[in-house]
Amino acid sequence: MQNQVSLERPVKPFGMNPYKFTLWLFIISIVMFFAALTSAYLVKQASGNWQVINMPTIFWYSSLAVVLSSACMQLAYFWGKKGELANARMAIVLTFALGIVFIWLQWQGWGKLVMQEVFLNGNPAGSFIYVITGTHGLHIISGMVFLLIVMIKTFNKNVKIEKLQALSLCKTYWHFLGVLWLYLFFFLLLSR
Repeated sequence: MQNQVSLERPVKPFGMNPYKFTLWLFIISIVMFFAALTSAYLVKQASGNWQVINMPTIFWYSSLAVVLSSACMQLAYFWGKKGELANARMAIVLTFALGIVFIWLQWQGWGKLVMQEVFLNGNPAGSFIYVITGTHGLHIISGMVFLLIVMIKTFNKNVKIEKLQALSLCKTYWHFLGVLWLYLFFFLLLSR
């Protein structure tokens, strides 16, 4: 028998863009972190000594801000794919501005919690609310840094936004943060 040499093309071991893969690993780690945090919340709540806390109404407004910012980010991506750079820039700037509004509303919500005498170092219920909303707020800030980088890239006159991979990655991360906030908010609202 003769040894036959295979002339087949080697199979690519992985076809996903490495930046997209890294982003998805990061998102999965965030999901795992918040799943652990919300599970700990439920376990601690079941053990007793739990203060019932009324979620400040301002958190509804921050939820609206995150939904609107997600819509703006989707518009930025849509216009970017069509090559409408000016519209994409405007939508990215609006997304960033709504991110600032979200953070400001969260800060105001913390102020309302303090007015209810809910403190970080008090009852575990309050501690969990501050840790959950604060950690999510830090992730929003990281998303805003990402947005800022994309914004700077879109203001570079030599860039073709339809080829701007960062816009697509930013869109994915920003939508994830919006969905994550809605989950966390309704979790805190319904399991108090």
